Amino acid sequence: MSSLAILISLVLLMYLAYRGITVLVLAPLMASLALLLSGEALYMMPTYTQVFMKELGGYLIKFFPLFILGSLFGQLIADSGAARTIANAIMRVLGPRHAILTVVLACGVLTYGGVSLFVVAFAVYPIGAVLFRESNTPKRYIPAAIALGSFTFTMTAFPGAPSIQNAIPAPYLGTNTFAAPGLGLIGGLTMLILGVWWLQSRARKNMAKGEGYGEHKEEVAVTHEGNPHFLPSIIPIILVIALNAAFSYWILPGMDLNFLQQERFGSVQPSAVIGLWAVLLALMISIVVTILLHWRRWADLKLSVNKGAFGSFLPVLNTASEVAYGAVIASLAGFAIIRQALLELSPSNPLIGVVLTMNVLAGITGSSSGGLSIAFRTLGADYVQMIQAAGISPELLHRVAVIAAGGLDTLPHSGAVITLLAICGLTHRQSYPQIFMMTTVVPLTSLVVVMILGAMFGAF
Repeated sequence: MSSLAILISLVLLMYLAYRGITVLVLAPLMASLALLLSGEALYMMPTYTQVFMKELGGYLIKFFPLFILGSLFGQLIADSGAARTIANAIMRVLGPRHAILTVVLACGVLTYGGVSLFVVAFAVYPIGAVLFRESNTPKRYIPAAIALGSFTFTMTAFPGAPSIQNAIPAPYLGTNTFAAPGLGLIGGLTMLILGVWWLQSRARKNMAKGEGYGEHKEEVAVTHEGNPHFLPSIIPIILVIALNAAFSYWILPGMDLNFLQQERFGSVQPSAVIGLWAVLLALMISIVVTILLHWRRWADLKLSVNKGAFGSFLPVLNTASEVAYGAVIASLAGFAIIRQALLELSPSNPLIGVVLTMNVLAGITGSSSGGLSIAFRTLGADYVQMIQAAGISPELLHRVAVIAAGGLDTLPHSGAVITLLAICGLTHRQSYPQIFMMTTVVPLTSLVVVMILGAMFGAF
C-alpha cells in the first residue's frame, strides 16, 4: 500500500504542477498525502518538521549561494545591456537568413557564461522575434530555438557549465563541473548540430508550403543604441568559464585544504567542496568585473542587485521543496521496494539504471535539478558503490547523470516550458512539439552517443 501511496502522490504532484499550482504548496501537501495513504498519519507533523524542513534547509545551505550568484550575475549582464550586445553581434554576423542558428548561439553563449536561462529568454526573445519576422520564419519555432540554446548543451553537457545541474553531483562524487570534458563536448556538439539541423529543416519545409511568421501582436523593435561595446560585454562571460577552470584544476587543488577535516567544518573532504567553490568564486569575481566594466552605465545599480538577488528566491525554494518532498518519500517503507527496483534496472551496467532513474525523477518533478537532487540524495551512496564495483569512473557517472536529467525534465507541466511559452506569447499546441524534440529527443540521442563512447573509452 505504501508503494501505491507514493505513486498516487507523485501523479497528483505532476498533474497539479501542470495546472499551475506552486510546488511550494504542493510538495508538503503531497508528502503529507503519501504519509496519510501509507497509514502513517500520526507521523505527519514530525515528518514535516524533522524531515521535510531539515532537507529543505540542507539544500539551501549547499546550493543557495550558487542560485543567488547566478541570478545576480545574469541580472547585471542583462541590465548593463551586455546580453543585447552579444545577441546583436551574433545577429550581425549570421544575418536574418540564419535566424534559428542566431537565436540558438546567442542563448548558448549567454547561458554557458553563467547567465540564468530565464534572463536569457527575456533578453534574446525580442531579437529573435525581429529576425524571424524579417526572414518570414514561423514564429512558433522561436521557443524551441531558445530552449535548444538554453536548456540543453550549455546546461548539462559542455564542460565547465556553471549551471546548478552541473554542480549537483560534485559533492556526492568528488568531481567538478569539468567532469569528462571530452565526452561532454562531444555530447554538447551533438545536441547543437542535431538540434539546429532539425529545426532549420522543419522550418524550411513548412515555409516552402507557404507558412510564414504568422499574425502576432507586434513586438518591440530591437535597438542598437545605448548598448555597450562587444569587448566589455563578453569579458565577464569568458571570465566565468576561465576562472572556473583555473579554480577547479590549479588554484584550489594546489592549496592545503586539510583543515577542512576539522570538526568545526564538518570533517569534510576537500574534494567534496572544490567543484562547488570553483563555480562560486568564478561568479563572484565576474560579478565584480561586470560592475566595474559598466560602472558608468548603471541607472540604478542597487535596483539591479536587489532584483537579481530576489529573482533567485523562487527557483531555489521550488527546487529545495522538491528535494524535501523526495526525502519524505524516501523515508516511507514503500520506497524501499521502488529503490531496489531502480537499482536493479541494469545490474550489469549501472549507468543504464542511472539514466532511467534520472529521467523518471526529472519527468515527475518537471525539473532537471530537482530530479538530480532527489536521485543523489536518496541513491547517491548506492551509485558510488555500484560504479566502484563496475570499474566506472565518477567523472563518467557525473556527465551521464547530468545529461540524463535533461531528458524528460521538460514535459508539458515543466515550469521552464510554461514560462518560456509565456515569454514568447505562444501556446503548447503551437510550439511544444518542437520544444519536445529539442529538449527531450535531441538530448537523449546525444546521451546514447556519450554512453557508447564512455563504454568504449571510459571518461575523457
